[in-house]
Amino acid sequence: MINIDRAISGFDHALRALTGTVSSARPYPAAGIHETDLSPAERRHAGGLMRVNHTGEVCAQALYQAQALVARGPDVRDRFTKAARAEEEHLAWTQQRLRELGDRTSYLNPLWFAGSFAIGLLAGSAGDRTNLGFVVETERQVEEHLTGHMDRLPADDEKSRAVVAQMRDDESRHAAQAYADGGTELPWPVRALMRVGAKVMTTTAYRL
Repeated sequence: MINIDRAISGFDHALRALTGTVSSARPYPAAGIHETDLSPAERRHAGGLMRVNHTGEVCAQALYQAQALVARGPDVRDRFTKAARAEEEHLAWTQQRLRELGDRTSYLNPLWFAGSFAIGLLAGSAGDRTNLGFVVETERQVEEHLTGHMDRLPADDEKSRAVVAQMRDDESRHAAQAYADGGTELPWPVRALMRVGAKVMTTTAYRL
């Protein structure tokens, strides 16, 4: 049964994620790095990639909040709540970088949030081990995705690179922790479907 207090807290997190009223307890990874003189095309490209990363963090908020709501064990529930807070830092960092680039967040973030929340509820309903296994696979795919962005970002955009590099390190730790906590390997059709969904999101968010 879903606890009403947790549901209210999750709704508050949703509002903050979608309205951009988030903050980070850790320093901004790009603080102190000089803003290089990017060409208009490079700036648009970097903005598109960072918009994708921001949308990914919006999705992460939805996933973890939903998974925490339906987690069966209190320890697992606490793990998801803490993970959502950590991902909120990434949300704040990508949002700040978008502002610095003079770009915007995705118009479709409410849609991505709703879809990810539904997926999180479904994953959580399968039990805590599957719930944690979903985190393992999600974070692995996000880590791969961020590594690809390191290759695609403009070579001189050191600020965006610093943000993405720190996010990638964090996601790797999150995956390892979820696995250590008992996450089970997901069936390959589920993993493949997750990759297809991620591809649709990243392609769309880059433009919209």
